[in-house]
Amino acid sequence: MKHVRLLVMADDLPQASLTLAETASFHPDNRPPETQALSAAPGRDYRERYRQAATRLDKIAKLVAVPATPTIRQVHVVHPDELAAVGILLRERWEEASRFEEAFRRLDEEERFIRDQEVALDNFANLKIDLGKLRSKTRFLDFYVGIVPRENVSRLEGAVQLADHILFKYLERGDSAHVIIVGPRGEREAQLGSVLTSAGFQSLPIPSDLADMDPDAKREELAARRAELAGQRDTLRTELAQWEQEHRETLLDARRTLLLAEPFVTLDPSIHSAGQLAMLSGWVPLRELPSLAERMEQSMSMPFDLSFRDPRPDERPLVPTVPVRNRWLAPFATLVQQYGIPQYGEVDPTPIFAFTFLLMFGSMFGDVGQGAVIAGLGWYFRDKLGRFWLFGVTAGLSSVFFGFLYGSIFGYEELLPALWTSPIHHPIFMLKIALGYGVVFIVVACLLAIYNRFAVKDPASAWLGHHGIVNLVFYLALVWGSLRLTATGSFGSLPLWLILASLAALAVYAWRHLDVPVGERVLVVFIETLETIISYISNTLSFLRVAAFSLNHAALSLAVLTLADMMGTMGHILAIVLGNIFVLVLEGGIVMIQVMRLQYYEGFSRYFSGTGYEFAPLRLRRSASGAG
Repeated sequence: MKHVRLLVMADDLPQASLTLAETASFHPDNRPPETQALSAAPGRDYRERYRQAATRLDKIAKLVAVPATPTIRQVHVVHPDELAAVGILLRERWEEASRFEEAFRRLDEEERFIRDQEVALDNFANLKIDLGKLRSKTRFLDFYVGIVPRENVSRLEGAVQLADHILFKYLERGDSAHVIIVGPRGEREAQLGSVLTSAGFQSLPIPSDLADMDPDAKREELAARRAELAGQRDTLRTELAQWEQEHRETLLDARRTLLLAEPFVTLDPSIHSAGQLAMLSGWVPLRELPSLAERMEQSMSMPFDLSFRDPRPDERPLVPTVPVRNRWLAPFATLVQQYGIPQYGEVDPTPIFAFTFLLMFGSMFGDVGQGAVIAGLGWYFRDKLGRFWLFGVTAGLSSVFFGFLYGSIFGYEELLPALWTSPIHHPIFMLKIALGYGVVFIVVACLLAIYNRFAVKDPASAWLGHHGIVNLVFYLALVWGSLRLTATGSFGSLPLWLILASLAALAVYAWRHLDVPVGERVLVVFIETLETIISYISNTLSFLRVAAFSLNHAALSLAVLTLADMMGTMGHILAIVLGNIFVLVLEGGIVMIQVMRLQYYEGFSRYFSGTGYEFAPLRLRRSASGAG
C-alpha cells in the first residue's frame, strides 16, 4: 500500500474525483493537511447544490420507483451549471410530487380516524345506554367507563362498593374487561380515583360524534366512508403512476447525474486547497498505481502532479487493509471480520482460519451421509444463503472426508471400511491426536503473533510480549519436558532450565514496565507469571474437545442405531431418520460453536489484533451493466 498525493487545479477537481472513482483503487485519507497553506475546502457551492438535488430526489423516490444505481450510458464530468440545472428540475418535479404526498397523507389520517371510530364502536357496542349522557358528569352521578385487567375486576368491584359506587362489566376481550362504574358525586370521588389507578383502570373516552347516533348506523357510515377513501386512493395511485411514467426518464437522468457528481462530494473531507491549487491524498495498492497514473494522464485536461511514498511507521495503524477477494474464502472472511480487520502488514488470518476451521469441523463431525446432507443443503439453498452457501458446502465436504476416514455413514460403521480409524474404538489415540493438533495450532499462532509484531515494527512485544518469542520458548520447553516425562519418567534438566529462564525474562520485563509500589509490583508479576503457566496448559487441554466431540458424535449415532434396533421395520426407519436429523441440528450446531470458540479464543486472541481498517476505495456507483 502506498500513500498517494494528487495535486490538481481546483477547476479540475470534478474530473479528478470521477477518474479516481472509476479506477476504484483510491482510499481517501481524511486527515488534515500537513501544511497550513492547504487549509481551504474548495467546491462548497458544488456540494451544496448536490445535497439539495439529492434530497429532493430522495423525497420523490419515496413516492415513485427511482433505481438507486441505474445504467450510466456515458461517463462524463458533471459541471456546476449542469448540477444546478438538475437541482432546479428536481425542485419543479418535487413541487408536483408533493401534491400526491399531501393527498396520501390526508387519506392516511382519515383512515386512521375511521379505525379509531371503529375501535370506539367495538368498545361501546355492548353498552346499552345513551352514550351522550356518559360524556359529561351530571349534578348527582359520577360515571367512569374504561378497561381494567380481568384479574383485578373482583378486587375493584369490592373497592368501589366501599365508595358507594357500582361496577358493571359489559364486555370481556382477551385479558381485559370493559367496565362502567356509577355512583353518587361527593367526598369519596378523590378516594375512588386512587383506587382506580391502583387497579390498572384505563379510561375510555367517548367520541362526541358517537354520542347521538345509533351504533349500527354509525358503522355503516364508517364502512361507506372507508370504501370512498379506497376509491380515492386508487384514483390517486393511477394519477401517480401516470406522472411517474411521464417523468421516468427525467428522474433517471437526474439520478445518473447525481451518481457522476457523487465522487467529488464523497471526497469532500480529503480535499484541501490554496487558491487554485487543490490536493487529494489517500491510499492506493502498489499494483494499482500504474493503471491509476495512466487513467489520470488520459482524463485530466489541466496539469497535475501524482506522487506516492511508503507509509511512515506512525501511519501504519491508519493504513487500510485490502480484504480477501477469493470466492471460496469469502464466507470465512466474513467470519474473520466479525472479530476485526487485520492491521496493515499483519498476516490475513482468513486462509489459515478456513483450513483449520474445516479441519476441526470435519474431525469433530465426521460422517459421509450427514456431511453430504450439509453440503447438499448448502447447494440447494445457495440463492438464499448468498456467498455463505460455499461455507455450508465446504463444511459438509470436510465432514464427508473424515467420514470416509472414520468409516461412518449416517452412524453405521459396518457399511464402509475405515480408511484410518474409528474414534469410538480408539479413544485414547484420538485424544493424543487432539493434543498434538493443539500444540501445533498454538505454536503456529505464536509464530504468527511474532511475525505480525515484527511487521508492525514492535520488536519488544515480538520478543517479550504475550505469545512472543520468549513465551514460545517456554511453551516448547514445557511440551518437550512433558513428552520426556511420559516417555522416560524424567522431565529433563534442559527443558526445566529453559522454562525457568523464560519465566524469569518475562517477569523482569513485566517488572520494568510497572510503575506501582513494590508490594503491588511483586503481586502483579507473580500473578502474570502464574497465568502464563496455567493459560498455556489450559489452552492446550482445550483442544481435547476436538477428540471429545468426535467420540460424542460416534456415541450419539450409536445410541440412535441402538434405539432403532429395538423397534419394528417402520419404527426403525423413522428412528434412523429422526435421529440423524437430531444429530445434524443439535450436535452440528454445538460443534460449530466449539470450533468458533477455539478459533477466536485460542487463535485470534494470540496473533490477530483486529484493529485495522478495511480498504474501501472511492467507487462510481452504477449497475453491473452500466459500464457506459
